[in-house]
Amino acid sequence: MQRALPFLLATLPLVGEPATGKSGYSLANPTPAALLRELSTDRPDVTESPFTVDAGHAQLEMDFTNFTHNRLDGTRTAAWGVAPFNLRLGLLSNFEAGLFVSPYTRLAEVPRGGPRTTHSGFGDVTLRAKFNFFGNDGGESALGLIADLTLPTAASGLGSDKAEGALILPVAFEFADGWEGGAMTVAELRHRETGGYKVAWTNSATFGHDLAKNLSGYAELTSTVGDGAPVATFDVGVAWKLDVSTQLDCGTKFGLTRSADDLLVFAGISRRF
Repeated sequence: MQRALPFLLATLPLVGEPATGKSGYSLANPTPAALLRELSTDRPDVTESPFTVDAGHAQLEMDFTNFTHNRLDGTRTAAWGVAPFNLRLGLLSNFEAGLFVSPYTRLAEVPRGGPRTTHSGFGDVTLRAKFNFFGNDGGESALGLIADLTLPTAASGLGSDKAEGALILPVAFEFADGWEGGAMTVAELRHRETGGYKVAWTNSATFGHDLAKNLSGYAELTSTVGDGAPVATFDVGVAWKLDVSTQLDCGTKFGLTRSADDLLVFAGISRRF
C-alpha cells in the first residue's frame, strides 16, 4: 500500500471533475466567496465526509483538548491531547490535501500493583489526499475517496515506529424531514509489534438532525476488526455554526466492547479561510 499511495495521490486529480461552473477554479485561481459551498467539516463525528474544501481555500479543524479514559485487565489508562488539528487545503474544485498534527499528548498508565508510567510529547503526522466523485455542490448523495499516509514522528510510547496507511471510502446522503446520514469503510495498514503489517477494517454510520437554529446533533456507531479484539463505539455530539465559516463542537465516545476505550470526550472548532 505504501508504494501505491504516491501513485494514487498523483492520479486522483486526473479523474474527471464534475460538470459544474466551478471546475475551472484551483489553488492558483481561488473560488470566489459568492460561490463557496456550505461549510462542511470532517468532525466532530468519526465518519469522514466525502466533501472537499473549495479550491484556493483552507480549513482548520481542531480539538481544543480531548481526554480518553480506559480500564482493561487491571490497568487504568488516561490520555490528554492538546490542540490536535487537521489543516485542509482545496487544490481543485473536487480535490484537497490535508495535514494531521498532534502537537502534544500525555499518556499515563497505572497497572494493578505496578508503578505508574507516563509518556508525553509530539504525536504522529498524517498526510491526506481527498477526492470527491460527485455531490460536492448539491444532490441527495455524495461519494469520495481518501488516502492517508501516517509518518512515525511520535515520541516514544505515543505512536507507531513505522509508516502506516489507509484508504477510506466515505458516503453522505439526505433523508426526509431534515435528517442527514453518512457512512465510511476504511482499510488501514497497521504495523504489528511482532513485525510486518496487518489490515484492519473499520466501518461506521452516522445520523444527524438540526436541534435548533444553527445547532445540530449526531449519533454514530463504529466498528473495527482485523487487528486484535473487535473495537466498537457509540458516539454522540453537537455542532454549533457561529457563521458561514466557523463551527464549534463537542462530543463523547463510549466503548461498547471490552477492547474499546471506555470514554473519550472532546471540544473543538472548525474555521474556513
